[in-house]
Amino acid sequence: MPTKTKSSQKKTAAKAKVSKTLTKSAAKTKPNGRPAKAPAKPAKSAKSSKATKYIYHFGGGKADGDASMKGLLGGKGANLAEMASIGLPVPPGFTITTEVCTYYYDHKRTYPKGLFEQDVPGALGKVEKLLGKKFGDPKNPLLVSVRSGARASMPGMMDTILNLGLNDETVVGLAQRGNNERFAWDCYRRFVQMYGDVVLGLKPKDKKGIDPFEVIIEHKKHERGIELDIDLTVD
Repeated sequence: MPTKTKSSQKKTAAKAKVSKTLTKSAAKTKPNGRPAKAPAKPAKSAKSSKATKYIYHFGGGKADGDASMKGLLGGKGANLAEMASIGLPVPPGFTITTEVCTYYYDHKRTYPKGLFEQDVPGALGKVEKLLGKKFGDPKNPLLVSVRSGARASMPGMMDTILNLGLNDETVVGLAQRGNNERFAWDCYRRFVQMYGDVVLGLKPKDKKGIDPFEVIIEHKKHERGIELDIDLTVD
């Protein structure tokens, strides 16, 4: 039976190593002779990307935005942020960005996840802390105004709701804190009327239409023999 010498065994081992090296090199080389590219790294998951910021705060001498951000905050929001940041006495608040409107129409009239469950309550909490009031508190209620805005100026087209936070309980607290019962109930009346108009669509379609709220007020004035709204009492 033939046997190999140590010298021939070394040569055989050397050939084997060279063969393995050539095999690895060929695996890394494309058919055209160019080195093959390293495999692409997997894309990062959506969870690792930074969440979109939908709410910008202003007030207390600070603001998240400025006057240059009208495309994101709208005209009102950008100007309020600018005034707050330069130290003007602007009541604290927050702006929901125009991107929420874009999201709403791009996603079958739905809102970004967590906007009203977490983001808005959190933003409202900052306002409460700055003013020392609590939204919905019957003794010391926080009232807010909701003003619409847009990327472009549209005079007369934007709706507003004042005195959001008033209800049958908080109106009593407002009357007691201000020592003015008529003022408190008139604020409540204004809120109900604006909410009915803007949110529920209870408004005339044209100048010939009838405003249901004005009908009630006119009936009360006629019933009591007065001409002006300011002559109506709390009762």
